[in-house]
Amino acid sequence: MTIRRRISSIISTSLINSSIHHTSKPRFVTSSPLLQCRRSPIVTQTPTLASRVSAFQGVRAYSLLSLNDLRDNVPRKLKTRKGRGIGSGKGKTAGRGHKGQKARGTMKFGFEGGQTPLRRRLPKRGFKNKFKLHFQIAKLINAGQIDSHELITMKTLKDVGAIGKQIEDGVRLMGRGADEIKWPLHFEVSRVTVRAKEVVEAAGGSVRRVYYNKLGLRALLKPEWFEKKGRLLPKAARPPPKQQDRVDSIGRLPAPNKPIPFFSAEENKIESPVES
Repeated sequence: MTIRRRISSIISTSLINSSIHHTSKPRFVTSSPLLQCRRSPIVTQTPTLASRVSAFQGVRAYSLLSLNDLRDNVPRKLKTRKGRGIGSGKGKTAGRGHKGQKARGTMKFGFEGGQTPLRRRLPKRGFKNKFKLHFQIAKLINAGQIDSHELITMKTLKDVGAIGKQIEDGVRLMGRGADEIKWPLHFEVSRVTVRAKEVVEAAGGSVRRVYYNKLGLRALLKPEWFEKKGRLLPKAARPPPKQQDRVDSIGRLPAPNKPIPFFSAEENKIESPVES
């Protein structure tokens, strides 16, 4: 960029000097060898002022109207170079002073020379659970991410990002934010609180507690993993005897879309065949 400006300035000055030279000093040409002693001045045709200005502006415009020459007229402060001689003012000790721990090395953040630091002198107040997940199903339904007319399973909650990716034993439905549910919803989860179940059933919905073992939970949440490995989906496992009172039915594979209606004990007796 600087080379271009220098070349343009040299060209412009040469053009101006040549024009001035032609106007100030006329040429003397001899017409014949017999008249060498008598010289008559012959004035050449001088360029006009408009042509000189146009030529000068063309050179200047070519050098200054380029995009790489555009910049802000803001002074920039150079970086301080330490340890480069005492004449700079930051040489020798380079601003660290003489001797001491700060002159010889660095200290970790919060170190106070060996005394109890401030972060340990102040008391603790409460805690923050970093594994806690905040979500409300009503907001996801209003946003159109969950279809309220279909069955809401653990896979549905995982696909919309309502729960994390690492699910070990299942999902529990809590009652926080239950006041915003004003329409019937149908769920299939591992556990449910009493308040959440009452609110969902009061709105005309249902909550079914289903059981999945480790392999069945993987088949529910990641069925594409089995397709990638070329394996079939496993069959749903029965709950162990200790957990039979905590579940309503066995989980279904693949992920279902419609809920299973609940039947009372009397209806089950009527529909069951009579043993002879």
